[in-house]
Amino acid sequence: MRWNNIGQLLEDASLRFGEYPLLVFEGQPLSFTQVNQRVNQMACTLQSLGIGQGQRVGVMLPNGFDFPIAWFALARLGAVIVPININYHDHDLSYTLNDSQASFFLLHEQYQPQWQRVRDHIPSVKQALIIDDAGSSVFCQQIAQAPLTFDSQEIEPDTLLNIQYTSGTTGFPKGCMLTHEYWLRIGQIAADYFELDHDQVNLTAQPFYYMDPQWNTIACLIGGSPLVILPRFSPSHFWQAVIEHNVTVLYLIGSMPFFLLKQDEQPALDRGHKLRVVLCSGIHPKFHAEFERRWGVPWREAYGMTETGVDLIVPREDAESVGSGAMGRPITSKQVRVIDAAGKDVEDGQLGELIIQGQPMMLGYWNNPSATAETLVDGWLHTGDLVVKDERGYYHWQARLKDTIRRAGENIAAAEVESVLLEHPAVQAAAVVAVPDELRGQEVKAYIVVRAGYEKNPLKILEYARQQLAYFKVPRYIEFVDDMPRTASERVEKHRLVANKPDLRIGSYDTVDLVWR
Repeated sequence: MRWNNIGQLLEDASLRFGEYPLLVFEGQPLSFTQVNQRVNQMACTLQSLGIGQGQRVGVMLPNGFDFPIAWFALARLGAVIVPININYHDHDLSYTLNDSQASFFLLHEQYQPQWQRVRDHIPSVKQALIIDDAGSSVFCQQIAQAPLTFDSQEIEPDTLLNIQYTSGTTGFPKGCMLTHEYWLRIGQIAADYFELDHDQVNLTAQPFYYMDPQWNTIACLIGGSPLVILPRFSPSHFWQAVIEHNVTVLYLIGSMPFFLLKQDEQPALDRGHKLRVVLCSGIHPKFHAEFERRWGVPWREAYGMTETGVDLIVPREDAESVGSGAMGRPITSKQVRVIDAAGKDVEDGQLGELIIQGQPMMLGYWNNPSATAETLVDGWLHTGDLVVKDERGYYHWQARLKDTIRRAGENIAAAEVESVLLEHPAVQAAAVVAVPDELRGQEVKAYIVVRAGYEKNPLKILEYARQQLAYFKVPRYIEFVDDMPRTASERVEKHRLVANKPDLRIGSYDTVDLVWR
């Protein structure tokens, strides 16, 4: 690597690329120089408040310039960002801030009501720092008056930068500890794959509290390319934005193409772009060729996790993989194995768990040594994904080993949703499972045993869940049952709960369509 840390990369990029645009949001560009100056101003301000090496700072900001600038400013200080999903409600927000023991909370003014409701339960947070669009908050005024320069600090590549929360296979969300080196490596991989330079334009439609816009930003810093930031993913406006900004490369997650595919075909939009390649995770094999036909650009698959960054990728020139379901082959810095339940390698073509070694890789899970020890074994990260390796050396995903739900790109731990449902006075027992869904991959279903004396009212339970959980975690389907099959240790046997029911929607209340199935 040419840089030891993100701050050093930003300084170098600002010297090399100067007035070229780095970030573009709602038609307004910020050059490499301007981003560097704004980062310096925020870093000076944060430092004056006592934020420094190792301090955790929760950041809850919508898409725009503020998130990447705050991230880079914290990187300059050797501090640690805790990105927080802007859809979080009280339960999710409290858990994340308390678990990370954040000392400060940086948030947009529109999220102040959530903060006011939970602040008395977050003793670690010394101060909330408010950013508003008008720039009139005390914190914004302090930034505006701060110097444009900042004395760089010695920060080693293995310094912790992100505690990136992700719902793993079981339990509550876990904080992946990601270093400066992690981001530099994944950014370099993306910059090389996309062949980024001044003539390329990248775009991100995902929210910045996800890892995808973050590594896209690092890739653009390395390659000298602008990153177009959309406020959100909007299927009806997506291609217009791609055309308007002359976008040449972009990354999407698997559910997004389905929403785009449902839009009426418009040749001027579908083929009026300058895209060279679309990188996507979770491309549905059945529709892969249709994506390429409709939009006239290669779609290539990549596989990775927050814990590991990127692991497998399909080469850009490999059109043979279209529609095969192949996730790709290992990148040069990763080693991959497929093992059985005993930990032994399986033969090609046989089902087994994918395990990974190499860089980039998380340090472990924040404040959770038992989960770290379970996931990282003898230097190998156990993904929990069951795969098959084909004769060409490509890996094909088959299933998840443990209990998580993948809804429209979100990893949802069933245990977390169950714990919230159990807080409702009418709920005696709850079990959450995944329901296959063509559009979103999976939907959330809750089996519920109602306490004696309470009515079976799905709307009241739904209302409570919506108050406590981010919208994407709220069950779409609710089914009431009299009892649940359990093991000798009183664990619900979910495989028996869903057995002999080919369509898990039947017998459920659909909280979206508001009907009994």
